[in-house]
Parts: sequence; C-alpha cells; structure tokens
Amino acid sequence: MLFLRSILFFLLLSHYFFAPIFSGSTEEEEFSEELLLKPLPDRKVLAHFHFDSRAPPSTTHGRHHRIFPKAIAQLVQKFRIREMELSFTQGRWNYERWGGFDPVSSANAKPPGVELWAVFDVPSDQVDSTWKNLTHTLSGLFCASINFLESSTAYASPNWSFRPFSGVLRYGALPREAICTENLTPWLKLLPCRDKAGLSTLMDRPSIYRGFYHSQRLKVISTESGSEDRVELGILLEQTLTVVLQPGELQPSWSLSSIFGRKITGKCVLAKSSTVFIGFERNLISELNDLWKNNEKNWVAETTSGSWNNPVFQLSLSPGRVIEEVNNGHGGNSAILYEFSIENYSDYEPFDVSLTWKRPLFWSPPRAPFHVSRFLMGSGNARGSIAITLKSTELIKGFMGDNVIKDGCKVRIDVFQVVPWYVKVYSHTLQIFVDGEAQIVSEIIEKIWVSPSEDRVSPGLMEMFLRFPCNMKSAVLTIEFDKGLLHIDEYPPDANQGFDIPSAVISFPDFEASMHFLKEHSSESPLLSKFQEKNRVLSYTEILLVPLATPDFSMPYNVITFTCTVFALYFGSMLNVLRRRAGEEERFLKSQASRKVGPLPQLLSKLFGKLRGRPAKASQSLSPSSSILTPKFILKVLLVAGIAVAWHYFSE
Repeated sequence: MLFLRSILFFLLLSHYFFAPIFSGSTEEEEFSEELLLKPLPDRKVLAHFHFDSRAPPSTTHGRHHRIFPKAIAQLVQKFRIREMELSFTQGRWNYERWGGFDPVSSANAKPPGVELWAVFDVPSDQVDSTWKNLTHTLSGLFCASINFLESSTAYASPNWSFRPFSGVLRYGALPREAICTENLTPWLKLLPCRDKAGLSTLMDRPSIYRGFYHSQRLKVISTESGSEDRVELGILLEQTLTVVLQPGELQPSWSLSSIFGRKITGKCVLAKSSTVFIGFERNLISELNDLWKNNEKNWVAETTSGSWNNPVFQLSLSPGRVIEEVNNGHGGNSAILYEFSIENYSDYEPFDVSLTWKRPLFWSPPRAPFHVSRFLMGSGNARGSIAITLKSTELIKGFMGDNVIKDGCKVRIDVFQVVPWYVKVYSHTLQIFVDGEAQIVSEIIEKIWVSPSEDRVSPGLMEMFLRFPCNMKSAVLTIEFDKGLLHIDEYPPDANQGFDIPSAVISFPDFEASMHFLKEHSSESPLLSKFQEKNRVLSYTEILLVPLATPDFSMPYNVITFTCTVFALYFGSMLNVLRRRAGEEERFLKSQASRKVGPLPQLLSKLFGKLRGRPAKASQSLSPSSSILTPKFILKVLLVAGIAVAWHYFSE
C-alpha cells in the first residue's frame, strides 16, 4: 500500500512540474497529411502524398517532441543543417505525357537513384567534414548507400545554381542506387502514426513498387542555427511520395481500392488535418469547357444521391467543397480541386472514392517551355561528346504573344551538370546550334562557371546561363570529352555494364510553376500553400551510360588457376616422396610381388631352399630373386628338361 501511494505521489508531482512544458510544446507542434489524386492524359493516375511536420524552436520549447521525429531533430542539431533535401526515385518522370509546368513536377520530379543536397550553418572549412558525417548518418538511417557520397569525387559545390547558399552547400547523386522497401520503411517511421493509421495505410508495397514511377522525398528547413536576422520558426519536415499508377482498364476509371488495394479507415489521431484532393489540371478543364461551351458550369457542380454526377464523369462521393484556382494568368482556364475530409470516415464506413468517366477524353498536360534531352555521341573507348537538345513546346508564344517575333526577345535557360572525374570535359569545345545553324558561343552564353575535374580528387562541374531567342524552335549544345583510365581496384563488380553520369538539371528562371487559391483555402492546407510558392520550372535529363576501357578480368583468374595447379602437383609429389620411409617402401614392394607369384613358384622356391640347405622362410619367398619364377619361366625349364631326358633316352 505504501508503494502504491509513493507511485501516485510521484505521478502527481511530475504532472505538476512537467505538464506546462509538454503542453506548451504540443500546442505548437503540428502534423498534417494530405493526398492529391490526379488523372493523367495517358490513362494513368498520379498519387501525391504530402506529410507536413512542424516543431517549435528548441530555445523556447526545449528539445523534447511528442509528434516531430526525434531522429530528424537530432540530425539538424548535430550537423547544424539549414536546409536539406533527400530523394529516392525509381523510374524517370515523363515530362511529355505527365507534365512539366506544374508544382508537382517542378518540386517532386526527381532523377533516378538518390539525390542529396544540404546547406550547413558552419564555417566554410568545416563544410566538407560535416557533409561526410551527414552522409554516413543518413546511410544508416534510411538503409541506403548514401555513404558513397562521402568521397570528394562524388559530390560538388555549386556556385550559381543555389545562389543564396554558395560556399556552404554540397550536392551529390547516386544514379545507380536501387530503391526498395528497405528505404520506404525508415521513411514511414518518421510519421507519427507510421503506416498503421491515416493516409499512409494506402502505401501497400506491391501497389507502389509496380507503378511506372515513384519518388519518396524528404526536405528539412530549419532556423535553429540561423543568423540573427532570421526569425526562429523551428524545424519544418516535409515528406512527399509521388507515384504514377495504372488503373488497369481501357477506360481510365479508378478508385482507391483499385489502385492501392486498400481503403482509408480514418485519419491519424495526431494529425491536425487529413484531406484527400482530386485535382483536374488547367488543360483538362479547358477541354471540358470546349466540350460543354453552351453551359460551361454544367459539369462543375451537380449532386445526385450523395455522388457527384455530370455528363462527363462521376464521383462516387460528394466532395466537401470545390476549390478553384484564381488569377492564374493562363487564358482563363483554372485548375479545380475536389476536397474530401477524412475526419468523417471510420472503420465502419471507410473512405473509398472512385472516378468514373462516361466518355473518352483527350488532353495534353502543361509542358515546360522546352523539352530537354541528353545523349552521347562518338564511338570507342577514348573520346566522345555530350549533347543536350532543347525543343520548343510553343509555350512561350502563349505567354508572350506577338513579343516572340521581336529581335530583342530572349529566354533564359540555366544548365547545371556534374560529371565524374574520369570523364574529362573540355569546355573550349562547346558548340551551340540554334535551328540547325552554328552560333557564336559568346553571344549565347551570359555567364559560365567551369570547375575542371581532378583525377581521383573532385568531379567536373559546369554551370551556364544561356540566352536564346524566344522564337527558337530547337537548340543543340555539344561538348567533347576524353575517357580516363581507372586503376584495377577502382572498377566496380559490374564494370562491363558501364559508368553512369548523373542527370543534368535544366531550369527556366523566366517561368514559375505555381497555383493561386483564395487565402481561406490555402491557409488551412499545407499542400495548397506549397503549391502557391513560386517554384522555378526545371527538368532533369536522362542518365548517361559511358563505356570505359575495361580490362579482361578473366585473365587473372586463368593465371591464378594454372599456377595453383602446377604448384599443387609439384609440392604434392615432393611431399609424398619425403614423407615415405625406405623400409616401408621395400615391404610394400615385397607385398605387391607376393601377390603376383602363384602357388607353384612358391613350392619350387621352398624346394630349392631345401636343396641348398637353407630353410625357406616367408621372407625369402618374397625376395627379389623369386620375382623371376614366373609361369612362363617354369614352362621353359620343364621344356628344356624334357628335351634333355628324351635325348639321353634315345642316345643310350
């Protein structure tokens, strides 16, 4: 009884002293979960999960968190991170079919493999060592090979591409990193409810990894160690998962249970908000307006028995509200979002919305101003060229109208490219062709920054600001390179496959991918607030596979095998001779001879021994002289004796 009273007294005392601290921290900690479902023109579905976690400043609320993941908070405090972005991607984003001029593609379309960049609030001479420690920590945290980025040959320090953070930012990529569930599971553990409740329950592993594209991203923004002029807002953790799935039917109708194999049974209890959006992009709305131009709003709002029904499509559930984009500046066509709140659903009434198309519909996604592609030219294992092509998508004409044909109209394109040290790029060989005609490089390039590669020390880095005419239809950039030679220890196990060059980043600073909503809509949703940010339109190019001069790795194996065989025969015979004794060898030979001698030679040897007056011993019968008493020899003796007896008989 006394023990129970002491425990109760301790609990009351701890609640009295520590309740204000925890209540103050939990009031400002926030977590929200949102999901955007969007039909794509090629009969696929885009699913974009967005999880937002916020922690208050540790200077006022301490370092104990109830919702915010402790691992990320310790990471920020240990390495003094101001910003960091880490992505794991499988597949390549299709900019022509899935779009390249919207917030999802600009911020969440990542290159295949692993991409990591981080900004540190440490002195410049400590950035490299901090980066190496960070890569090792992230490698263990996400069960990946991020520690390979610790080498100075695997990361670069951009000068212009990340202008505000020049000198304290490091960038690295692993194009060949394989993505699997071992990377997704640690990512889910950072969520308060993991994948046990809320929207994350839809992340069925087979459904996600059989998709055409999936990219899990983690971005951290911290003001814990910021300068004095920055307002301390704490730590912001943004987790996104972008997946492109196939409904599996000819008509692109789908539901949550058909693309994920599961339903939503309620929100995460720790989430401030849990929302699902079904979004129609601007070009789709434009197509619907053209289809129903007599009554443009007929398809927007029509509720029938709990469903959202119109002549073009049908939603199985009626949305809570319809959010329409405003002031977009794209010819009056505005994107529309249908919002569903998960708070109204539970285990007894799970959420499973479906979209059914009543007639086929075709539209084109919003594309970037230029379609970018990169490839290799040349042959052999000595030299080659890298080519980057830009093809106009006629988007500039829609923005600038008649100003496109003016001579002074220019569009800016930025190129950021990192190449390994064994690909020695020669910047003086840069050539630029516009609409098939060679151009003077100095007239096209506004600024250029080249950091030559150093053997086994640092990769090559190239940053260019280019100015092209607005009425340009296509452009080609080519640059030559030499292929270096690697030491035999530097070749990977699959060296014959080739060596990867990471994706180049092509950005268009004159164009911003953003959406505009009313303040009362965006203030309640972190996802809509993110869509309103002015993100630069950018595209990632393909990964290049460069074949290098590779030695014949089978020759060392053959030499080792042949040498070991000769040594085995030599030393085996030598040891066999040395370990045997002479007496044992003689006894062995005698025993072998005795086995070959028959019973008749043995009797004759005994007879000869008696005639000589020597007893026949078993050892004497095995003497070397007895080896001549073979049946053939005895037959000859008997034949000679018979002839002698016959001659003597006839002679008498």
